[in-house]
Formats: sequence, C-alpha cells, structure tokens
Amino acid sequence: MNLITISGPPSSGKTAIITKLIKSFKDRKLNVGVAKFDCLYTDDDLIYKKLGIPVLKGLSGSLCPDHYFVSNIEEVVEWGVKNSLDVLITESAGLCNRCSPYIKDVKAVCVIDNLSGVNTPKKIGPMLTMADIVVITKGDIVSQAEREVFSSGVAMVNPRATIMNVNGLTGQGAYELSTLIYENDQHTDSVKGLKLRFSMPSATCSYCLGETRIGAEHQLGNVKKIEAGDLK
Repeated sequence: MNLITISGPPSSGKTAIITKLIKSFKDRKLNVGVAKFDCLYTDDDLIYKKLGIPVLKGLSGSLCPDHYFVSNIEEVVEWGVKNSLDVLITESAGLCNRCSPYIKDVKAVCVIDNLSGVNTPKKIGPMLTMADIVVITKGDIVSQAEREVFSSGVAMVNPRATIMNVNGLTGQGAYELSTLIYENDQHTDSVKGLKLRFSMPSATCSYCLGETRIGAEHQLGNVKKIEAGDLK
C-alpha cells in the first residue's frame, strides 16, 4: 500500500487537490482511501464518501492535531490494509507551522496557495521545508509574475522538493501529481518503528497540563520568555 501524507495551511486547497487525486487514482484502477484528521469539525469526509471510497475521520478535540495524527497513524494504516487499499491518503489539519506529521520513508506533500502572501513560505516550518512535493494552488487568480515570485519563495525554503502548480477546481496538474506520488514498488503496510522527520515541540508547560492562571508563579516546565529590551 502506498501511504501518502498531505498537509498544508487551512484553506490552501488540500481537500480540492485530494478529490482530484482520487479521480486520477480511480481512473488508473487503484483502490484509494482517505483518512481525514481535523480539530473540532469537518464534513470533508462526506465529500470523499460521495466519490465512493473508504473514508476514516478523526477529530483531535482538545489535543494538538499533529500529536493526534502521530498517535493514531498506526491504527489508520491497519485500517487501510484491512480495506485492501492500494493508496491511503492521510490529510492532516495543518494548523501548526512548528509541527510536522511527516514520517521518514513516507511520501509527504505540502499544499500551499498563491493568495497566502509572498512571505508565507518563510513562516511555515517543517510542514513545508521537509515535504517531498510542494503543490501550489490558486494560480489562476494571480499574475504570472506573482506565481513565479511565490514559487521562488517556496524553492528558497525547500530546494529539495518538487514544486508543482495544480488547479484544485479544474484538476489541471492532478494527474501528473498522482504519477509522482504513487510508486509501484512502494509498500507500507505498517508504520511501527518508523520515525518522524521532525521532532514535536519541546513543550510541556503548566498550560499544557491545564493551568489557566496567568503569572510567573504559575508557570512550570518548558517556558520561553520574550526579549522585552528596555522593559526589563
């Protein structure tokens, strides 16, 4: 089974890209399924189900969505194997620019859009810088110059990645993307023992553990202070 992780900032077009990928995989007679991770709510699973594929949905609730992803990916892969999938797409919530759910030896795709701002690639951490493929969307509503500047910004922070422009509405570029991320000789039937590409934040502070009171006397564990200069 090909295991693929698709991540990216909210509203970047992840779901639109995945729906076009599903069609491409189905046209190639591949059995594809999707595991959708989100925080509080999503109805993307209904969109995928309408395409006639197996879908699994997980909401992290009060937990960090990327921690939730990593804590559950083993069971999700087992679900994909039981459904005899050729391709299992896992879609992360993509909310934290510090975290990354990417796993070593598992294909990682980051979706980012042209409208997010020219400096956005510099603001996104391992979710962008450690992806194998970066898909840029919404190129049809910006100029050629803006597309090139944005793509250049992505290449500067992740020079190793394959960068593609894909139209989430028309599907232009989706077939080519599907051929890049699916490999006949790639088989991942378990992630047990595999490692993340990037460590999670080193933060277990009093607020992680439920503290709500503000003030230095209530702050324990890993705490980092802003450099306030003359205010010291």
